[in-house]
Amino acid sequence: MRTTVGIIGAGPAGLLLARLLHNAGIDSVVLESRDRAYVERRQRAGILEQGTADVLRAAGAGERMDREGLRHDGIELRFDRTRHRVDFPALTGGRSVMVYAQTEVCKDLIALQLREGGPLLFEAEALAVEDAGTDTPRIRFRHEGREDVLECSYVVGCDGFWGVARKAIPAGMAQVFERTYPFGWLGILADVPPSHDELVYARHERGFALLSMRSPAVSRLYLQVPDGTDPGAWGDEEIWDELERRFETADDWYLRRGPITQKTVTPMRSYVHEPMRHGRLFLAGDAAHIVPPTGAKGLNLAAGDVVTFARALVHRQETGSPELLDAYSQTCLRRVWQAERFSYDMTTLLHRAPGATPFEDRLQLARLERIASSRAAETDLAEAYTGFPIG
Repeated sequence: MRTTVGIIGAGPAGLLLARLLHNAGIDSVVLESRDRAYVERRQRAGILEQGTADVLRAAGAGERMDREGLRHDGIELRFDRTRHRVDFPALTGGRSVMVYAQTEVCKDLIALQLREGGPLLFEAEALAVEDAGTDTPRIRFRHEGREDVLECSYVVGCDGFWGVARKAIPAGMAQVFERTYPFGWLGILADVPPSHDELVYARHERGFALLSMRSPAVSRLYLQVPDGTDPGAWGDEEIWDELERRFETADDWYLRRGPITQKTVTPMRSYVHEPMRHGRLFLAGDAAHIVPPTGAKGLNLAAGDVVTFARALVHRQETGSPELLDAYSQTCLRRVWQAERFSYDMTTLLHRAPGATPFEDRLQLARLERIASSRAAETDLAEAYTGFPIG
């Protein structure tokens, strides 16, 4: 098999890249190790920045998002039983975010790719990227019980932290920056309408809590828990009681309860791999960087990476200049590090670290009070949350 761009991974990054390339008249092949049903049901991110939503619309993949997604014009911060709303459009010149689950983004892009795009092979396990430093990289993969080779002009690794793409970059060329956090998120899906019409980020002395949603009828909520927590160790009523404590306010707001349909624990880490390119191999999304979910940046960073690559390749095709491709890693990393900074700031602002001192607790409250009282501080949060410029 031969193609211009071999894409490893059919998550939102790989699928969006295939769509962007198709619209530009550039052929690609997508290899995905899992089956279609798995890709379309794995729960991940649910917040799309303004720029990500705009890219999906421009790519022809925004119709159902605009019909079924939930536009959010702000978030609420809770601390010391007080509530403060951050108004995104008022602070950013009209920008907002969209609540639309990664599963739905993948369903939309898969349907488009199978109907209009190039080959999308499910249950095609990438085994290795070979000759990445040459002009003729190859992906060795297994599909339908036999090994095959995909010869490419370029390879884009959208295969996550555990994938094979990053392993093809020589260790001596790589530099890794990371931080692990001593807590995670116990997340639940519940068949109950959300208790607030926007996301609520709560800082509490017992730990962080987040109120989110997947639809007008399904709530998504999170609790800060110690790292390594078993989600099955928490009973349903125990979860609701703890959420109620952490979201408590001085007014008459109350938390709606309902049947819990899913419990998971998400670990928290920050990770960046530099560079994001080696020869004709380009890394995108979790293959190159991971952020704690507090800033809602993971999917959006991945979208920014593939938009940057697609623009650079189109520029190469149209002008013959490799300038933008050569700058891919540097261009992406500027945005990545801003997102890492913001996600770290949000995480340390809202989570109570084990063994935190009274001094550290008061600093957190002072930071929150600064956001609530300063338009400049509030604007900085709103601009970062709604998204950094792509490219």
